[in-house]
Amino acid sequence: MYVIVGLGNPGRQYQHTRHNVGFDAIDILSDKLSIRVDKIKYKAVIGEGNYKGEKIMLVKPQTYMNLSGESVMKICNYYNLKMENLIVIYDDIDTDFGKLRIRKKGSAGTHNGMRNIIYLLQKDDFPRVRIGIGKPERGDLKDFVLRRFGKEESDIISDCLERAAQSVLSIIEEGADKAMNQFNG
Repeated sequence: MYVIVGLGNPGRQYQHTRHNVGFDAIDILSDKLSIRVDKIKYKAVIGEGNYKGEKIMLVKPQTYMNLSGESVMKICNYYNLKMENLIVIYDDIDTDFGKLRIRKKGSAGTHNGMRNIIYLLQKDDFPRVRIGIGKPERGDLKDFVLRRFGKEESDIISDCLERAAQSVLSIIEEGADKAMNQFNG
């Protein structure tokens, strides 16, 4: 079983903001895999299905970003999930805009949602797909990540989200190392 978690904030006001690209990637995977993400369970909205013989759970935590680990921990504990079968997709200001960075493990960096997940799981050895959302030249970081993408950014981020969804499928099919070689950069 693979659990694919996209990080974001619940609520219409946060839809399609920089901080919600994890949710957007889950929506793309939902379409690709024909998995409806509409059940409320584990403090999340989830959908379950299959992909190439593997059971898949798509997850959008509904706890707000800084408490994302509550949902992830409940799922991991319930299914006694192997860490290599947990894939987290999230926004990253430290990755160049429109680029992907896949890692098999590591720190949370500046991302509070990932910090909470790592803190509650007491593990950091799970694959993650970081989506580069850019960095503010000046001003408040919170305002920046809660902003929607501009017209000139929309095509680039749409392509990046598509590649993020493909990279998750690659991790499932071929493993994180091959996905890293194919999608990083």
